[in-house]
Amino acid sequence: MTPVLDADPLHRAAGENFPVALRVLPPSLRRDLRAVYAFARLVDDIGDELAARSPADVSAALDAVCADLDRVFAGHPGRLPALAPLLTTVEAHALPRAPFDALVEANRRDQEITDYPTREALLAYCALSANPVGALVLGVIGGPRTHEARALSDDVCTALQLIEHWQDVREDALRGRIYLPREDRERYGVRPEDLRRLRATPALRLLLAEETGWAESLLRRGSHLVGALSGAGRVAVSGYVAGGACAAAALARAGFDPLSGVPRPRRARLVRVGVQLYRRGLLP
Repeated sequence: MTPVLDADPLHRAAGENFPVALRVLPPSLRRDLRAVYAFARLVDDIGDELAARSPADVSAALDAVCADLDRVFAGHPGRLPALAPLLTTVEAHALPRAPFDALVEANRRDQEITDYPTREALLAYCALSANPVGALVLGVIGGPRTHEARALSDDVCTALQLIEHWQDVREDALRGRIYLPREDRERYGVRPEDLRRLRATPALRLLLAEETGWAESLLRRGSHLVGALSGAGRVAVSGYVAGGACAAAALARAGFDPLSGVPRPRRARLVRVGVQLYRRGLLP
């Protein structure tokens, strides 16, 4: 077993936008959301950390994850530490397998596709890498199973993924990956080497301001999902949306320069925005 497969995938949770609401939720719901998040984090760690150290092992590691999913969906506990608690969650909420498989496929594509020509191509990637997490979260919190709710969830998850990419522009570029759409970069005259600098150029700042505005518009539209929820589910989704909104605000405060230091949201602001969102049912 590789160190990544044997590691605790929640070790990076403190630096993510996703799990901001977990500690205030009921224990059973927190347990099940952590199980979903641990799976998503493990697959991402394989696609990122293992790929950086030993690219030849990535495919086999993802195959091991799929084999463990076979066990879980056959009614047996997973053997990998990250999948050990997943059986309880899958059975408690009758979660489908397709979103889990989509997350694995997204990381297989990460090993082959390192640049996205258009926003449409990037959105297609987010449909595999981000939106399935929202589908699983809706299943865990007992959210509405309507087409409208799923579309709003997709908007939230895509926005969170995009904002995280804008925070990590330099880190991604150093790994050989660029998520800023090529047609947008060319429009602003931003070159790949500009993403690896220690400080953002004026052109990159302008580009990131536009891309952050795009992500915020998706997040604002998706935030209507909060108004369709109640109870602990409403708390959880309010926290996730607030995390994205505050991360975008942190980018703006940093002058849209994530290269000189990754801008992170302030916890007090996260709590304030989350509470406001919970009460209003949507972002202003």
